[in-house]
Amino acid sequence: MTSLFDPLKIGDIQLANRIVMAPLTRNRSPGAVPNTLNAAYYEQRASAGLLITEATAISHQGQGYADVPGLYKPEALAGWKQVTDAVHKAGGKIVVQMWHVGRISHDTLQPDGGKPVAPSAIRAKSKTYLINADGSGSFAETSEPRALEKDELPGIIEDYRRAARAAVDAGFDGVEIHAANGYLLDQFLRSGSNERTDEYGGSIENRARLLFQVVDAITNEIGAGRTAIRISPVTPANDAFDPNPQPLFTYVVEGLAKYDLSYIHIIEGATGGARDHQQGDTPFDYAALRAAYHKAGGKAAWMVNNGYNRELAIDAVEEGKADLVAFGKLFIANPDLVERLKNDTVLNPPDQATFYGGGAKGYTDYPVLENVA
Repeated sequence: MTSLFDPLKIGDIQLANRIVMAPLTRNRSPGAVPNTLNAAYYEQRASAGLLITEATAISHQGQGYADVPGLYKPEALAGWKQVTDAVHKAGGKIVVQMWHVGRISHDTLQPDGGKPVAPSAIRAKSKTYLINADGSGSFAETSEPRALEKDELPGIIEDYRRAARAAVDAGFDGVEIHAANGYLLDQFLRSGSNERTDEYGGSIENRARLLFQVVDAITNEIGAGRTAIRISPVTPANDAFDPNPQPLFTYVVEGLAKYDLSYIHIIEGATGGARDHQQGDTPFDYAALRAAYHKAGGKAAWMVNNGYNRELAIDAVEEGKADLVAFGKLFIANPDLVERLKNDTVLNPPDQATFYGGGAKGYTDYPVLENVA
């Protein structure tokens, strides 16, 4: 019987176990540049089968929160090389989550103070994180976006391609395309944020067009075996909504089956909330989604996420419902989470007050088991 603690090869990447550290925004990279503190944080958690970095902007335009890292500055890439070297030295594997926030941004974070961009000029009922004049951090309403012109889209696709190449050159084992949680690619997918009348709006096929163009560009650049994607069929995060998500995401995974990706990362339910959250009239059928992917010929590993504990994760893998399980808050507070799950030992509770911004407190100072003892 397959175990959560068994090794697995995903695309071109060999993993020691099936426990994954989920991407977690921590706002500790001033100027979008990773630093030695970030390197220590990831190195501490390198016993995970796979580390997925915090969401990382592919361009200045793709930046939506203060002090999150980027892939568009030479100094940021040098910072990431420090991180990947530390993780590899500790025996871990790490991929970067590639991010364009779209409308979930603020004009003070955009190039020349411009408006954030979106499929349509619809302001999100959401917030972003800013640094105040006194150095403190706080959440603020997102700014009004502008609709992207069609002739701007090739430039965004090129930003994804360039960022993927830069990530691999900086030592990452692969990339995860962030197409979830109400950010740019997800905004194009959903009718609640996409009211375009050109070939990028209207039908499901049109709304998914940009996503597949991005997947094409990245897989052609670095190979499908180093490329993964994250989707969130029913999350309300960042004002994401579609009244009929089952056919939408069935179309998406059937299209993704044509690529030999390393993994498909599914957020089940509301991000960080109820696993049984639904949009539309009927509960979302995740088993049917996976079945549709496999029926279409998809072979990538299936990663699940949201509210998993030890028992749920072990059962999901043993029962063949998932190949990998991603953990978020548990990894924040437990750098040695793999050992704790394997031995079924006590877990450190996370300090939510230190999730966003700050320094080592609540970031690299959580004790490992031997220090607890």
